[in-house]
Amino acid sequence: MRKEAVPSSIPSAAAGTTTLGKLFICFETKTLVTTLLALTLVMFLWNLPPYYQNLLSTTRPCSAPITSVSVTASAASVTASLISTNVSMPYKANPVAKKYNTATPPKPKDPNKRVFESYGNAAALFVQMGSYRGGPRTFAVVGLASKPIHVYGKPWFKCEWISNNGSSYRAKAYKMLPDWGYGRVYTVVVVNCTFPFNPNQDNNGGKLMVNAYYGESQRKYEKFMALEESPGSYNESKFNPPYQYEYLYCGSSLYGNLSADRIREWMAYHAWFFGPSSHFVFHDAGGVSPEVMAVLEPWVKAGRVTVQDIRDQAEYDGYYYNQFLVVNDCLHRYRYAANWTFFFDVDEYIYLPNGNTLESVLNEFSGYTQFTIQQNPMSSMLCLNGSSQEYSRQWGFEKLLFRESRTKIRRDRKYAIQAKNAFATGVHMSENIVGKSLHKTETKIHYYHYHNTITQHQELCREYLPSTAVKQVTWFNKLPYVYDDNMKKLANTIKQFELETIGKQPQPH
Repeated sequence: MRKEAVPSSIPSAAAGTTTLGKLFICFETKTLVTTLLALTLVMFLWNLPPYYQNLLSTTRPCSAPITSVSVTASAASVTASLISTNVSMPYKANPVAKKYNTATPPKPKDPNKRVFESYGNAAALFVQMGSYRGGPRTFAVVGLASKPIHVYGKPWFKCEWISNNGSSYRAKAYKMLPDWGYGRVYTVVVVNCTFPFNPNQDNNGGKLMVNAYYGESQRKYEKFMALEESPGSYNESKFNPPYQYEYLYCGSSLYGNLSADRIREWMAYHAWFFGPSSHFVFHDAGGVSPEVMAVLEPWVKAGRVTVQDIRDQAEYDGYYYNQFLVVNDCLHRYRYAANWTFFFDVDEYIYLPNGNTLESVLNEFSGYTQFTIQQNPMSSMLCLNGSSQEYSRQWGFEKLLFRESRTKIRRDRKYAIQAKNAFATGVHMSENIVGKSLHKTETKIHYYHYHNTITQHQELCREYLPSTAVKQVTWFNKLPYVYDDNMKKLANTIKQFELETIGKQPQPH
């Protein structure tokens, strides 16, 4: 059937309106498509990994001319509005890390000639923790080094003092490995640089430079500045008594989920034990939580405690949170800070039996460079079953009163040292000293060891013994225990001392 033509009576304006409507619909569709394309492009670029972002932004065919890409106004505005919003991008369009690759050597013509190609480094040649003056002529550089190199190779060090007046002096270094072979990927190295005279005798200042050699050859080495002295800073009087303190405590690495209550008790006891002319240095390897720091803070403010952050040591795989490194750094950092330096842990309490005083004991031991201290191991869970006891309000050493009593067995010992006569040290004693060592000290001084209590956040008393256990040997887990209340007798004195020294503290949890 034939369609009728449009009546001629329709105005021409209507036809114009129809044409404009079609144009408007076409324009609106193009804008929508352009916007969707822009959105798709933006989301695609946002989700590209950094490698491809750099590839797109920096790579083009060598023969291609540099051209500019124009984007419609609507697409540009959409992109700008999206970028201006607070949307977190999954990848940052930063340049990727650079890789420095050694050029691959040419393949040998002989098929039986084998080639060994190396990539990267497994461990650093030397990792410096600290460098210190050991006296007018000597310096100590304390750090870590690749254990295989030092165990199986022959690395060595050389020292040079470059003075600000233009002169320089060289000295061959002497290295010590004081971690008794316990190192893992890294071992502890103490480098001693001894010059024939004070290289900074004019006090103009200068730098101590160290060459660390990979092996016997002098061709391959690393050079670094170990220490710098500014003009006028050298003070020889600091190497002679009287020293700043009588006693210094060098603590090993603190790690794990430590109990703030146990740290509080330990600190109060030893601040009392060593007296006002003493100082405590703690090393935070992740164990000083906000709660632990809160109990140490009053002692820090009182000038009795220093807390050093050593958490970065975790990057270097050494023995037990690098405790050999830490004690050696502390030894040299505070070498002339005190007459005696003590090394023991925060679950160990030094005790003087038979009415001895610390001053009298150390005067008697003054002819020795170091003395070791015998351990008395205490149970971490045995308590007396007494209905009148409020154990939740008592301190750890106040209620753990049963000592493991086996004899004629070897136990770990801790020690004290006159640091000025030591060149390196260990966890249980030093093997690098000038002078004599004393080991038969149990009638003069010993320590109580509360093993497995320092990370216990619940009630310590978990096994209760009858009152008859006070006067007889008790066997528990196939070990003999005897009653020992020496530390309990001091509890009230320590609590009163804490109150008078730093004020009232929160009750134990």
